[in-house]
This record gives sequence, C-alpha cells and structure tokens, in this order.
Amino acid sequence: MISNTMTRRGFASSCLAAPAILSFSRGSFAAPANTLKISHQFPGGSLTEGDFRDRLCRQFAIALEKRTNGALGAEVYPDSSLMKVTAQFSSMRKGALDMSFYPLAYAGGEVPELNLTLMPCMVSSYTQGQAWKTAAIGKELSRICAEKGIIIVTWIWQAGGCASRSKRLLAVEDAPGLKVRGGSREMDLMFKEAGAAVVSLPSNEAYAAMQTGSVDAVITSATSLISFRMEELSKHLSGGGGKSYWFMFEPLLMSKAVFDALPKAQQDAIMATGEEMEKFGYEAAMADDRTVVDVYGKKGVEIHAFTDEILNKWKELARKSAWKDYADRSETASNLMKLAIDVAEKNA
Repeated sequence: MISNTMTRRGFASSCLAAPAILSFSRGSFAAPANTLKISHQFPGGSLTEGDFRDRLCRQFAIALEKRTNGALGAEVYPDSSLMKVTAQFSSMRKGALDMSFYPLAYAGGEVPELNLTLMPCMVSSYTQGQAWKTAAIGKELSRICAEKGIIIVTWIWQAGGCASRSKRLLAVEDAPGLKVRGGSREMDLMFKEAGAAVVSLPSNEAYAAMQTGSVDAVITSATSLISFRMEELSKHLSGGGGKSYWFMFEPLLMSKAVFDALPKAQQDAIMATGEEMEKFGYEAAMADDRTVVDVYGKKGVEIHAFTDEILNKWKELARKSAWKDYADRSETASNLMKLAIDVAEKNA
C-alpha cells in the first residue's frame, strides 16, 4: 500500500533502499500526503538526462503530484535498488510494491499469456504497438492483468536490436553456435529453432554476461543497448531505426490492490497522468532507435540494418516455433494470438 508519514510497509521499504532524489520544485505544495513507490531495473538519471524510462517515472511523479494538488506523489527507485526485477511483478500482485516500469513479458512465468508481449515478429512497427491499446487485444490484456492484480497505467512499446561480441547476428543463418539472450521465452524458442543456444537473464545483467562470455549476443531494446553500455563490449550491432523482429511492451504498471484502495479522484489522476506520459515515451523510444546507431558507430561497432527479406525469414521461423508453441498452450493464448494477428494485419 501507499505510505503516508510513516507506515509499516513504508518503514520496511526504507530499510531496503533510499529512493532516487526527485530534484524538482514542488511550488506551493508541501510533501505529498501519500507517496507511491515506483521501482524499475534501469539506470537512474534526472528529469532531462539518462534512460527515458527512468525520466518518464520521474515526470510521472511530478505530474501526479501537480494533478492531485499535492495529495499524491511518488518516489522513484532505479537500478533495482528497492527490489530485484524478478520480484517486482509478484510484489505488485500482493500489494507489497506500488508501481513498476516493467517489461511485461518478464512476468510470463507467473502469467504465461503475457509472453505475447514479446513475441518475435508479432509487432513490427510502433503503429502496430500503439494500436493494441484500444483494440480487442489491449482490452483482453488489461482484463487478464487486472484479474492477476495488475493495472496497466501506460502503453509503451520499444523496438530492439542485437549487440554481439564476436560474429554478427543479423540473419537466420548467423545464429547457429551462438549463445543468445533473447529476452523472452518466445524469443528464445525462435533462436533455438535457428540453431542458437539461449540464455535467460534480465537486461540489467547483460553487460556482465557479455563481459564474461556467458553470452555472445544480447537482444534488447535500443534504450537498454545504450543505457547498459553494451557498445563497450560489442563488435556488431544489428538493428536501429525501429525495424526489428523485437518489439517489447514495457508499461508502467500498478498494484491493483493499492489502486483500488485509493479514492476515485486519485485513481483517475493516475490513469490520466499515465496516458499523458505515453507521447513522451514513444518519442523517446523512437529517438533511441536512431541514437543507438550513432553511439555504436562512434565506438567503431559494425552496424547491420534489418531488411524486409531478412525479417520475413525470421517471421517464418517464429511462426513455426514461438507462435505455434504459444497458441497451442491454451484456448486463451490461442485467442490472444488471433487478436494480435488481427491488429498486425490491419496495421501492416
């Protein structure tokens, strides 16, 4: 639950980690009467510098406090400083964590249907990703999350690319023999089908894994490829420009138990503020798709762009591996797959 001046959970959380200091002027407001805790795995920064996902959380905190006239605010805990990324989803479900900017496919172990949110070659553009929110697929995902104790506050997709330490990983033919971090169960299935060995780990552990040779190639968002400094270890980058087999849904989420305990006016303020953040999120994600090419190019990393021909081959592989496996798991999964394909076809 949210904390006021001092609550049992607020005291316990303060023992775990100190929050990121939100350096902004409160204007005429005193400290907010209630404060939400927002946890995420990404590097901390400021309102204007650093990983846009951290910046979005900070901007959300400011806008929420302003919208509620100081009644409700937020503290941001970056770098998994409040709790490990793998614990955040279940903690929100239990009401032990208020909010998280969270790659939803990470929760696929608890809620298998959510693996759809990082399905290779399913979403192929930001236009398709944005269309999920108001389409039947978005309503069904929101329903499933709510049943599991989670509220989706923002809808933001990110394109990704692949950084590799030895040989390039661009086409299907490049995969055999490489140890690959795909980012989700379904991505891993596609790469296994291509002949790669797969390694499962969150993106904030990718640098160390690449450094030690535990992985040869890391597929993650353009923003993470920048924020986690993977260019320092890479010889090749495949991607950039928002064209990829990898689009991940990374929303700002909230515990439904915490949300439901708030007054209606504050609930409305949270959802309105979340929607307000989406324009910034998409613009920043697309900017990072361009920036990642510049960052890696300046380090002398060889850049490889995805072509339609290359992506079509990956899609063929994804259909017979990840797509089929997912759809065969349950009637719910099969229905979700159909709804997602419908969005893709209508927004091709």
